[in-house]
Amino acid sequence: MNATPHTTAGTPPAHAAPPAHPARRATDNTPHPMRRAEDVPPARPTVSVVVPARNEARNIPWVFEQIPDCVDEVILVDGDSSDATVLMATQCLPAVRFIPQCGPGKGNALRTGFLAATGDHVVMIDADGSMSPAEIPHFLHFLENGYDFVKGSRFMAGGGSLDITRFRRLGNQVLLGAVNHLYGTKLTDLCYGFCAFRRSFLEQLDLHAAGFEIEAEMIVHALRSGLRIAEVPSLELPRRSGRSNLHAVSDGRRVLHTLLAERPGARPRTAPADD
Repeated sequence: MNATPHTTAGTPPAHAAPPAHPARRATDNTPHPMRRAEDVPPARPTVSVVVPARNEARNIPWVFEQIPDCVDEVILVDGDSSDATVLMATQCLPAVRFIPQCGPGKGNALRTGFLAATGDHVVMIDADGSMSPAEIPHFLHFLENGYDFVKGSRFMAGGGSLDITRFRRLGNQVLLGAVNHLYGTKLTDLCYGFCAFRRSFLEQLDLHAAGFEIEAEMIVHALRSGLRIAEVPSLELPRRSGRSNLHAVSDGRRVLHTLLAERPGARPRTAPADD
C-alpha cells in the first residue's frame, strides 16, 4: 500500500509475543507464571463510520452491504430525506445509529456525525455508492501505524475515478495547486471526501464549514495543526442512482475561499454568501 506522508510519522513499537513455556506433563503441578502487562496485546481501536445522506434510499443497501467487519459503529446522519433512506438503512443494518441533521449542508451533517461518534477512529464516507467501504481497512492501517489523518486520493498510483468530468478534474487541479502552494505541501487530491482520522484530534480539526468545503477545511486544519497525514489510493465509482447535490462552480468557489481564509496569517474568516 502506497502512502504520501506529509510529516514524519513514527511506527508504534511491535508488541513482542510472550515466550513459549516448555511442554508440561499432565502430572506437572508447576504453577503458571502471571502474564506481565506488556505481554497482553493492546485492545483494537474502535471504528465509527459517519454516513451523511439525503434521499439515498436506493444507494444505501449497496453501501451498507460493503461495510467491513472491522467497523464497530455506523452513524447515518439524515438530511431530512423525503424518501425511505432511514427505513432502508435500519432494515439493512438494524444496529445503525440514526441521527437527524440539525442544519443544512454536508458540512453540518458531518459535524453532527463526528460529535456523535464514539469510536477511536472515525471514517467519513458518502452514501451514494461512489466510495467503496471495502477500502476502509486501508485507511485504518495507517491510523494504526503512526498517522493521525488519512485521506483518499484518486490521482496517486493505484487510485482512479470512473465518475469525474473534465470540468471537475480541472477545478480540482486548480484548487490542489492552490493548497500545495499556500500550505507548502505535496498533496495529490483535494476535493474528495473519503477520509479517516483519530477522534482525539477532532478539536484540533476545529470544523465550522456548512457545505462541501468542509473536506478542504479538514485538510488545511490538519496541516496547520501539524497532524501526521497520509494519502492512500482510492477508486471513485459512479453514483449508483440519483443526482448529486454537488454544484461544481459555487462549491469550488467556497473551497477556494476556505483555502485563502484559512492560510497562515490570514484575517479571521467570513463565510461566502450562498448562491
